Amino acid sequence: MKAVTEQDIRRSFVNCSKGEAARLPLPRDLDQRPWDDLDFLGWLDLSAPDRGYLVTEREGALIGVTLRYPARRRGYLHRSMCSLCLTTHPGGGVSLMTARKSGKAGREGNSVGLYMCTDLACSLYLRGKKAAAPGSRMEESLTVEQQIERTRANLHAFLDQLGS
Repeated sequence: MKAVTEQDIRRSFVNCSKGEAARLPLPRDLDQRPWDDLDFLGWLDLSAPDRGYLVTEREGALIGVTLRYPARRRGYLHRSMCSLCLTTHPGGGVSLMTARKSGKAGREGNSVGLYMCTDLACSLYLRGKKAAAPGSRMEESLTVEQQIERTRANLHAFLDQLGS
């Protein structure tokens, strides 16, 4: 993914109003992100423990979505697998992220959900740039590039369900 500006990010959101997009908190470290290693820009809202955001490039355009996820639960010990990058995490490292659909369906309260790495660092786990817990990445016969393409296809399928 190429580096993007704050203005481009705010304009990219497809499942919230322009006013909501103007008010949402953006990451302060945009200039320090490893853009060449990102399939999408994902970040959590530190002021709201149940909100996250995801922005990606698709067919030459940016698409941004707001996400909701449950607050972490204590004593949550089993491992879960991210549906995007197929990384497993123990204890709440994977969350059901839900996104309101675009347009009328979203205004009527319809949403779509997908299990994702709670920290939204899928791209970095795939490339070995961020360490997951031991045993979190399966040994695969696919190359890293093929795993990246699979992750992008999974993300695009999720976006398609939103009507973006």
